[in-house]
Amino acid sequence: MIDVLERKIRQFKTLIELSSIVNSTLDTREIRKRAIEAATSLVNAESGSLLLVDQETGELYFEVALGEKGERLKEIRLAKGEGIAGCVAGTGESVIVHDVQTDSRFFKGADAKSSFRTNNMICVPVMTKNKIVGVLEAINKRDGMFDEEDKEGLMALANQVAVAIENANLYQELRDGFYDTAQALAETIEQKDPYTGGHTRRVMNYSLAIGRTMGLSAEEMENLRLAAILHDVGKIGVRDSILLKNGALDKEEAMKMQEHSECGSKILGNVKKLKEVIPGVRGHHEKYDGSGYPDKLKGTEIPRIARIIAVADTFDAMTTDRPYRKALSMDTAIGELKKNIGVQFDSEVVQNFIKVCEQDGADEIQGSW
Repeated sequence: MIDVLERKIRQFKTLIELSSIVNSTLDTREIRKRAIEAATSLVNAESGSLLLVDQETGELYFEVALGEKGERLKEIRLAKGEGIAGCVAGTGESVIVHDVQTDSRFFKGADAKSSFRTNNMICVPVMTKNKIVGVLEAINKRDGMFDEEDKEGLMALANQVAVAIENANLYQELRDGFYDTAQALAETIEQKDPYTGGHTRRVMNYSLAIGRTMGLSAEEMENLRLAAILHDVGKIGVRDSILLKNGALDKEEAMKMQEHSECGSKILGNVKKLKEVIPGVRGHHEKYDGSGYPDKLKGTEIPRIARIIAVADTFDAMTTDRPYRKALSMDTAIGELKKNIGVQFDSEVVQNFIKVCEQDGADEIQGSW
């Protein structure tokens, strides 16, 4: 009796710890990975998998599976009712299977694909708002056989995983909506000038390629992405007669045009979420030698995301047609970037941009993300 109680206490403590870990992120991929790690740890299983329901087809697909062969399982899709997992998804009932190989419901294709032998398993539904969104499996007990306590523990974990997935999905929807709104705003401004169509998306893609090559953190990449999308949002305050002029701007017009980076930073200053994005928008026309605008920043005083966008923005301007000139070739544009290292551009940023262009090509980068 004491042994049983101690086991329950240990399992309860482990469940609390693992639930906390699963719910400590809003990254859907990370949640799914942690869910499997938590499941195998909770019931002392050799392996595990998380299958999600495709809401359009009703099929189950392997979202995460542990082990070096786990990636191969992602090619498999199960119809509702197919395999043990498909049955659980169909009925909503958790099961323990002590001898999987002799169970008529077992889908042998998964073992064949992964070169892994499934001996026994617990399979529980992952449900949110009375809707089955997936199935969580723990496979091959390391010591003995799975029992009802293991199943109860895995069911409790599955409930936590369901909440975490739902929260992450809601966050992702809000995040996607935010990005879509920002992109729509930027493209609305772009529509004023047919010669700059697609400029925002290209600058974003170039910037992200540079940032990735430079090893920016996930948070820095998020800020860079938004800053690149919104870098020209201040042009909403520039008169059309200047913005759409067929030819070079005179001194007064150039001064008015230069106000767009400062105007953009003021517009975004009203959105708390964009606090870390503003330096990239405000500073993307600063020059490394201090002769840029609006703040005459010099060298590393210029925020890194602004230095990255400056290279991406200038390269795209040089390699697209304008009313007053034809586009430069990629080689010519890169030559101009090199020539202006230390004058207009940061050497590290230019070198990393050249590296990514050599690896992937500018056309390939334009079509990414």
